[in-house]
Amino acid sequence: MINQVESQLIPLPTADMGGDELFKLGLMYSTGQGGAPIDLISAHMMFNLAAMRGSVEAQVYRRELSREMDREDIAEAQKAARQWLDQGRIGCAA
Repeated sequence: MINQVESQLIPLPTADMGGDELFKLGLMYSTGQGGAPIDLISAHMMFNLAAMRGSVEAQVYRRELSREMDREDIAEAQKAARQWLDQGRIGCAA
């Protein structure tokens, strides 16, 4: 799947993405790289999914990002990650 934002194509997380790919998506949303909108909730969600896929870097970035976010926003990001997992789009590492 691809989302079009400001004439740029922004990839969305898919079930076949590994931790590194999901981590890169988190970076895109946390910094606005590649034309992505800065969206800390989406960034936290991506880092969370990447961490579940084994990315140690994502764990560090998620923790740092959490310090800059309200509790409600963190809860929303965690809920979004759970919804992706529940829909079978992203699986956990064994």
